[in-house]
Amino acid sequence: MRHQLSFACEGAALAASLDEAAGTTGLLIVSGGNEIRSGAHRGMAMLAARIAEAGHPVFRFDRRGIGDSEGANGGFESSGPDIAAAITAFRAAAPHVSRIVAFGNCDAASALLLHQPLALDGLIVANPWTYDGETEETDEPALPPASAIRARYLSRLKDPKSLLRLLKGEVDFRKLLRGLSALKAPAVPATPDSLAARIDGAFAALDAPATILLATGDRTAQAFTENCPAALGRALVERLDSTSHSFAGDDGAWLAERILGILER
Repeated sequence: MRHQLSFACEGAALAASLDEAAGTTGLLIVSGGNEIRSGAHRGMAMLAARIAEAGHPVFRFDRRGIGDSEGANGGFESSGPDIAAAITAFRAAAPHVSRIVAFGNCDAASALLLHQPLALDGLIVANPWTYDGETEETDEPALPPASAIRARYLSRLKDPKSLLRLLKGEVDFRKLLRGLSALKAPAVPATPDSLAARIDGAFAALDAPATILLATGDRTAQAFTENCPAALGRALVERLDSTSHSFAGDDGAWLAERILGILER
């Protein structure tokens, strides 16, 4: 059964949803970007229902300034108090829960890492966001790493359909030129205060076990792989051959299976 509730965070009332279940290991879902707790196309609401049906309580919430929650939206780098308050509220609403594992995608994954230590028993971070000064809502999204662009163009050059599209003038030459220019650009090492370096450092300091989920065709996942190589050696990594950043459609079943496998360990 699902019910709605609210909890306090630094004087603001935050909206939340709890999918009840009898299990003692619960899942806390942290929303990415400026998404409300139901997620893109209700993806997180459907994920919560799947996990609860399998026997694990699931808690979702809108951080301050998002959806039904009060307060000012300070972005994912200011969401530490929101996550901490949500953990406390989850334990109060489901007192039989003895373990909480948190899941976040994109900048929600980054938030879970950056705001450690948190009272969590495990982390599941998907396609962590590592771009400085970028957001998912920018008109010109960040390009994937040069290695990913190179592999993509090589694959397309081998595909007769792609060559036919080029000859027919169906290719966006503006995007093509952007991609080609990125191949020439020298790799810029991450500075110590960059988001990528801070996320790498957060993995090194983690006390709780962590699992990284990556959609290999997603540019955010590709950037994380290139920018945070040390992190990949400090956690279990599972990869899905997909371009879906949010694990949409059939990818949702893969995501739910991986999360359930972790909750049931």
